[in-house]
Amino acid sequence: MTIEVSDDLRTELMEINFGPHHPSTHGIFRFIATLDGEVVVDIEPGIGYLHRGIEKLAENKKYMTGFPLYDRLDYIASLTYELCFCLALEKLMEIEVPERAQFIRVILVELQRISSHLIFYATTGLEAGVYTPFLYAFREREAILRLLEMATGARMTTNYFRIGGVKWDLPEGFEKELRKFLSKFPSRLEEYDQLLTGNEIFCQRMKNIGILGPEIAINIGVSGPTLRGSGVRFDLRKAEPYSGYDRFDFDIPYGLKGDAYDRYLVRLQEMRQCLRIISQAIDGLPGGDFRARVPKVIKPPAGEVYMRTEGTRGELGFYIISDGSANPYKVKIRAPSFVNIMALKPMVVGHTVPDLILIFGSIDIVMGEIDR
Repeated sequence: MTIEVSDDLRTELMEINFGPHHPSTHGIFRFIATLDGEVVVDIEPGIGYLHRGIEKLAENKKYMTGFPLYDRLDYIASLTYELCFCLALEKLMEIEVPERAQFIRVILVELQRISSHLIFYATTGLEAGVYTPFLYAFREREAILRLLEMATGARMTTNYFRIGGVKWDLPEGFEKELRKFLSKFPSRLEEYDQLLTGNEIFCQRMKNIGILGPEIAINIGVSGPTLRGSGVRFDLRKAEPYSGYDRFDFDIPYGLKGDAYDRYLVRLQEMRQCLRIISQAIDGLPGGDFRARVPKVIKPPAGEVYMRTEGTRGELGFYIISDGSANPYKVKIRAPSFVNIMALKPMVVGHTVPDLILIFGSIDIVMGEIDR
């Protein structure tokens, strides 16, 4: 028996809209996927739903009153933006920050880095169909938020760093609570490995999808764990040390294949390195002042400065132009998520819709810094 197939038999491309309100988009984000059956052949991101005009608003704020704006860029790890902004102005004004303040900054920024990676771990589990890791990760994240609240007075948008140091010294009892966390968390990471890292189904879902080669990653400008997942060992804490990072001994985790699983492993290993940094910082925390003597009204000399640091999601930078007044003439922010999301298309083309969700999640964006 012979079955004749018509020459007109073909599939039509179909466009599917994801977001802007969708649990898998990690914020107010939209993308249009063009599908051939269930295979992605093209994808077009759409941003701007969370745009607040922060860079323009900064021009109408004095330097010291702009911190709440920068807190709301990466609202999951707000201290990373506060730190970069402070370092930029301290560089322009040639302010020497006390050692104690530098160590306090490192401790709190690395705590927030762990907190952010815990959210990544939790949501990655959810997107792979595993609910338990979500509960485990948020248990530890709550402990970190309590430490941050104890030190800064706020759980998320802290407004704690200041030009020349920090707002106030670490409170009594903070070191004791921090050491409790440091003693418990390594065993929790072992639990995370047992739940996801070695899970056969999870590995099958994550391995060999969303591969991003090192050359493509560098050409796009990808940074952070997404870049290191592609095998590029670049971390600004090592390459261009700031805030005393050159005094701490830690490694740079990196991937081999550049797939979604490697990006997951890099973030999991980074949490272990964060613990090493925090332990060294609290053990060697010097005495002395927690803030340098600076004018109450900050008026940097006329000029321009660019400062970049290793944020939770990659290289973040502040380009500031000063005209000598108390307000910045121009503030331009280099947000890692904005650049990293540009790598989505080469990652997802050729994969199916279920893989698309996991690949997108493996980039670990936050919409506050994309739209700004």
